[in-house]
Amino acid sequence: MTNAIATGGLTKDFGAGRGIFDLDLEVTKGEIFGYLGPNGAGKTTTIRLLMGMIHPTRGGARVFDLDCQKQSVEVKRRVSYLPGDLPQLAGLRGSEVVAYVGGLRGGVDTGRVAALCERFDLDLSRRYREYSHGNKQKLALVLAFMSAPDLLILDEPTSGLDPLNQQSFYDLLAEVHAAGATVFLSSHILSEVEHVCDRVGIVRSGHLVKVASLDELHEIRIHHVEVEVEGELPMAALRAAGVEQLVCEDGRARFVARGAFAPVMTALAGSRVTNLTSHEPSLEETFLAYYEETETGADDER
Repeated sequence: MTNAIATGGLTKDFGAGRGIFDLDLEVTKGEIFGYLGPNGAGKTTTIRLLMGMIHPTRGGARVFDLDCQKQSVEVKRRVSYLPGDLPQLAGLRGSEVVAYVGGLRGGVDTGRVAALCERFDLDLSRRYREYSHGNKQKLALVLAFMSAPDLLILDEPTSGLDPLNQQSFYDLLAEVHAAGATVFLSSHILSEVEHVCDRVGIVRSGHLVKVASLDELHEIRIHHVEVEVEGELPMAALRAAGVEQLVCEDGRARFVARGAFAPVMTALAGSRVTNLTSHEPSLEETFLAYYEETETGADDER
C-alpha cells in the first residue's frame, strides 16, 4: 500500500547544526501522525520540504508516491497546508482571502465555509490586518479544512487559539479523519499530540530520535506535583507509586510523577487531600530530562 508520506535520507543542512538530517519516515494512509519536538528542532523545515517550498541538500520525499520536488504542483493539489508562520495579507477581507484560495483550488463550497466560520466564530467581513492573532489562526484553519483533501499538513495548528476553539479544532480533526483523510500534525505541545494522534515521531536537534505509539509516549510524560493533606502524608505509598524527588515539609509533599498519573491517585486515595497542583513542564524541559536520562543509561551500559 502506498504511504501518504515517505522520506528517505531527507536532509536540509543550513549549517551550524541547523536543519533536518537523514530523515527516514513513513506515514500510512488514514492515520493522524504527530510530529513532535521543541521549537527549532526541524519540524517546519521538514514540512517545507514536503510541500516543495525548499530544496533538500540530499535525500528525497514523496507524498502519495509523488515526488515532492519534481511533482510539487500535483502534491499541492492533494494537500491542505496550514503554515506555522501565517502570511501577511494586509487589507484583504477574510472573505476575499477565502475566495482567492478557493479559486486556486478550483472552487469552494460556500456552505462548508459558512459552517466552519460559525464553528470558530469568525467574521469574514473584517480585514486581515484587523484580526487578532487568534482570528488569523482561525482563518488559516478555515482555509485548511474548507476543501476535502487527502492529506492535511498542519504546522502548530492551535497556536493562538483559546481552549474552546482548540476543542472545536480537535472535533473537526476527528471528523475529517473519520472521513478518511490523513493528517500530519506538527506541534511542540506533548498533551496536544496525545489528545489526537495515532502515532508520534519525535525530532530533536534536526534528527528523528523516536517513532512511538501513544503508549510509548506516556513514558516521556512527567509532572511536577505538590499535594497537601490533612494529617500524615502517605510517604510510603507515594514511594511505592514510583514518584521521584519526593520532599516533605509542613504537611506538604512535592515530587515528580513520570508516566501515568493513576498510581499517584491510588497512593493518595486513603488521605483527605486539601490541595493538589500538577504542572506539566515545557516540552523542552521534558525532553531534556528524558534524553539526559537515556544518554546517561547508555553511558552506564558502556
